[in-house]
Amino acid sequence: MFRVILLFLLQQENIFQPFSKTILYLALDFRTHADQSCRYAEEFVNIYYDCVDKKRRNLTRLYLDKATLVWNGNAVSGQDALGEFFESLPSSEFQVQTLDCQPVHEQATQGQTTLLVVTGGIVKFEGNKQRFFNQNFLLTAQASPNSDQPVWKIASDCFRFQDWNS
Repeated sequence: MFRVILLFLLQQENIFQPFSKTILYLALDFRTHADQSCRYAEEFVNIYYDCVDKKRRNLTRLYLDKATLVWNGNAVSGQDALGEFFESLPSSEFQVQTLDCQPVHEQATQGQTTLLVVTGGIVKFEGNKQRFFNQNFLLTAQASPNSDQPVWKIASDCFRFQDWNS
């Protein structure tokens, strides 16, 4: 009832017309931003898991210098520690089955362009059984000297095996 009255009052005052255009513009702008974010996320996920499986020595290049990885509840921070951690893992085969992405509002990140990327799937580490996993990344856009497109770096990474009793 309140909504109907509010819409009626806005229409009577000719306020609704510019208001609805503003809402439509914001919705379209968000949609464009979200679609672009999804393209960046898909590209990032392809590069990331290819590096994990085949080029692990290059993996730390995807992280900010002070990035933190939380691997099944164990925190690892800094480039050197991340490099040592990744090299200590057995060889792997990741199969990403789900991907979700959304832009993080700039008010929450002090104006830093940031994406939340969530993946899930199956991983097989050498000598171990196949397991389900879930991984969450916070990516931040960094200026690229060679392109007008941003370079996305991992600020935060949280990996978990998804085991449950059947």
